[in-house]
Amino acid sequence: MIKPPSDQEFDDLISQVMDELPPERIAGLENVAICYDNQPTVYQIQKIKMRGDSLLLGLYEGIPLTKRGAGYNLVLPDKITLFKIPLAQISRDETDFRKNVKRTLWHEIAHYYGLNHDDIRDREK
Repeated sequence: MIKPPSDQEFDDLISQVMDELPPERIAGLENVAICYDNQPTVYQIQKIKMRGDSLLLGLYEGIPLTKRGAGYNLVLPDKITLFKIPLAQISRDETDFRKNVKRTLWHEIAHYYGLNHDDIRDREK
C-alpha cells in the first residue's frame, strides 16, 4: 500500500491518464462526469451488492449506451467515480498506482459503452 495522494494530485493524475487513453477508447464519451472520492459510500456498496471482502476501485453509474432508447434525453450526466484509498491499498508504488488508476478508468469507461466484465477482460488481453 502506498500513501494516497492529495486530492489535487489525484485529480491531476486522472486528467493525465485520461489523456493517455487511446482515442478510440474514449471516442463518443459524452455527458459523463469523471469524479473521485476517498472511498465508496454505503449506498454505492449496497447498490452493487458488493461482498464484504472486496475493494471497489471505481464505479460507473448511469445508463450504458447499449441500453439507451429513443426517449433518452434531458438526463443528468452518467458518473464514473475512482476511489483513491482502495487504489492506494492495492498499489506497490506510485508507478503501480498510476497503472491501477488508468486500468480502472478504462474499465469504468468500458461499462459506459455497455461492456460487461467478461467483455472487458477479453479486450484487456
